[in-house]
Amino acid sequence: MIPFLDLKTQYLSIKDEIDSAVLKVLESTQFVLGNEVTALEQEFANYCSAKQGIAVNTGTSALHLALLAAGIGAGDEVITIPFTFVATVAAICYTGATPVFVDIDPVCYTIDVNQIEKAITERTKAILPVHLYGQPADMKPIMEIARRHGLTVIEDAAQAHGAEYKGQRIGSIGDIGCFSFYPGKNLGAYGEGGMIVTNNPEYAHTMQMLRDWGQERKYHHVIKGYNYRMDGIQGAILRVKLRYLEKWTEARRANAAQYDALLKDLNLTIPTVMPYSRHVYHVYAVRSPQRDELQKKLNDQGIQTGIHYPIPVHLQPAYADLGYKIGDFPHSELAAREIFSLPMYAELTSAQINTVADSLQGILQGVTV
Repeated sequence: MIPFLDLKTQYLSIKDEIDSAVLKVLESTQFVLGNEVTALEQEFANYCSAKQGIAVNTGTSALHLALLAAGIGAGDEVITIPFTFVATVAAICYTGATPVFVDIDPVCYTIDVNQIEKAITERTKAILPVHLYGQPADMKPIMEIARRHGLTVIEDAAQAHGAEYKGQRIGSIGDIGCFSFYPGKNLGAYGEGGMIVTNNPEYAHTMQMLRDWGQERKYHHVIKGYNYRMDGIQGAILRVKLRYLEKWTEARRANAAQYDALLKDLNLTIPTVMPYSRHVYHVYAVRSPQRDELQKKLNDQGIQTGIHYPIPVHLQPAYADLGYKIGDFPHSELAAREIFSLPMYAELTSAQINTVADSLQGILQGVTV
């Protein structure tokens, strides 16, 4: 069996450091926030070339607080894409604002920058680009559009730890950047976690209060807030893992290069790396009109795959109230029918990649188009 993701192998490679860090928190009894979380905030902000980091309990909470700090609320509109994990859209709805969708670029799967401006109305307050699969959205035109129209840019970087746009780290380009530390991410906690980075001290102060019941100091509640605090144990674990992130990222990129070389001549669409991008391959997403058949046959041969994502948000029953229908975003809908993800993690071996490629080649030769 070649697993889609192998968290245990990664843990075993750093077990002594992780175990020591967790025991240190247990002995300190700083179980919520505390010194480890504070240190992680600065270390991760530095990694992203941002001034401040605000640690929270999930990537979804990061998005929610970023939107609130930017003043997004009822009656406002936020532009994003429907081809993303549902949390991107849910966070907009949590504020009372309305998500307004723009289709994806069919080559790189991030927001089609040529469609953004026509989606702007007098109610638009923000653009929320998603750096999908580990590849940045095209941030320069996004920022130019935002500045022309006085809009806030909030980066959904949940899948893009360490990705770069024209040499600049993702998360520090827009007004606010939001990351997830869900266990399967490139930098994953051993539980839930998230981080917000920003260069704006007012945003940072507001989000620090919002994540901790709106307190400026204990029992002094300045604004209505939430319980979105990070656990001390997760902060300690993430500090250990952050020291390895660049090494793991380069391993992912090397694995992707091997996949590229082995799959380039098959009847399969492999990832396109945009010229402005340092892709960090949260997933290695390929596409084929015969996706379902390929997935089944790979699984039969002991190779696990994933789909990110099978139903775009505008066609999810939970978001039917937004009023969209089949055909509104054709590139997102086609991608949802064709894309699937091959095993991808730093510990994936060259032999395993060869096995996946050989299996795909054999299957595709027998697939009827």
